[in-house]
Amino acid sequence: MITTTDTSIFEAMESNVRGYCRDWPAIFSTAEGAWLRDEQGREYLDFFAGAGALNYGHNNPILKKALLEYISSNGITHGLDMSTVAKRELLETIRDTVLSPRGLDYKVQFPGPTGANAVEAALKLARKVTGRKTILSFTNAFHGMTLGALSVTGNAAKRAGAGVPLEHSTPMPYDGYFDNTIEDFGWMQRVLDDSSSGFDRPAAVIVETVQGEGGVNLARAEWLRHLAGLCAARDILLIVDDVQMGCGRTGPFFSFEIAGITPDIVTLSKSIGGYGLPMALVLLKPEHDQWAPGEHNGTFRGNNPAFVTATAALREYWSDDVLAQRTAENGAYLGRALAAVAERHSGVSTRGRGMVHGIVFDDPSQAGKVCRTAFEQGLLVETSGSMDEVVKLLPPLTLGSDELDQGLSVLVSSIDTVCGGAA
Repeated sequence: MITTTDTSIFEAMESNVRGYCRDWPAIFSTAEGAWLRDEQGREYLDFFAGAGALNYGHNNPILKKALLEYISSNGITHGLDMSTVAKRELLETIRDTVLSPRGLDYKVQFPGPTGANAVEAALKLARKVTGRKTILSFTNAFHGMTLGALSVTGNAAKRAGAGVPLEHSTPMPYDGYFDNTIEDFGWMQRVLDDSSSGFDRPAAVIVETVQGEGGVNLARAEWLRHLAGLCAARDILLIVDDVQMGCGRTGPFFSFEIAGITPDIVTLSKSIGGYGLPMALVLLKPEHDQWAPGEHNGTFRGNNPAFVTATAALREYWSDDVLAQRTAENGAYLGRALAAVAERHSGVSTRGRGMVHGIVFDDPSQAGKVCRTAFEQGLLVETSGSMDEVVKLLPPLTLGSDELDQGLSVLVSSIDTVCGGAA
């Protein structure tokens, strides 16, 4: 039983744009690991993890220790793009734990602190490098809520919020958009190579290897390799948006590692800061680093406390493959459990990779009902997809086996309740 919560101050003072609080009517006060607690002491198992910003859990003690030590030593907090000790240590750690072991040679750009900032920078850079304007994106894509990011986002409702025409982008079918009955790349290749198609060669293609907001849609490794080859053969830059699916969410550090490709540009945010502090990065091949000093900037691109927690997270979790293996094992376990419950109900299916999974409902209204029922039982999950027909799971990568089982138990119970027992 949920105790009545007084939300009047939020309703009176906060903009109508607020969203998650409407689905989860609680006033949260503390958090630790995979758990949140409201001010009345009720606990909630978090299978949302800050929309993927908390891969290492809430108030991770290793990251918290590094942060508190840095703050207590009067370390730089706001640094713009000045050189600082915290930034030096982060760059060295990215080189030594992430890039060099994977044979990757990227320059690191610090844009503003959000994923949308990183996407905006990537789009601008691609246009600057190629001298072309158009960006190819994909059906059901989501890249952020700023104008450039919205121009390559598929969702009509989100695009409508721009209030102005969203230009210089063209959508293409994502892997599986035609249910594998039509070759996805046929149209793209034809219009790119036909001088009479009326289609200008684009500056770049931007893609998510797993579309989280779009409904947990998975791109096959062979599809990604085909896309990378198509771009390379036509002098089109390939941008991988790893804002939500990077930092180990799908298993390896980068979600594109399964395909063995090397994008021209990679965007990172959300869990790259480790602790939930705002931070974003753009990784770019050195030959594409054609920015003039200050040509893309932002007041809060130098969030040094986030540099500190990012460094601690990379050293703790990415100096070996323990977390990646654990994510793969837990993801396989999660997938099997969800497949079993889907088999019991008609109109329910599941898909996922690593520790991002979706339960898809032919009746979209059931997804929202499952989320509400789960919340009443102390589990936080959200919907995604073009019609909010998918229950999306993004648990912290560090949660324990017992917590995974507990969350699955609540989720299965909620699905059974909403769908009315076995088919």
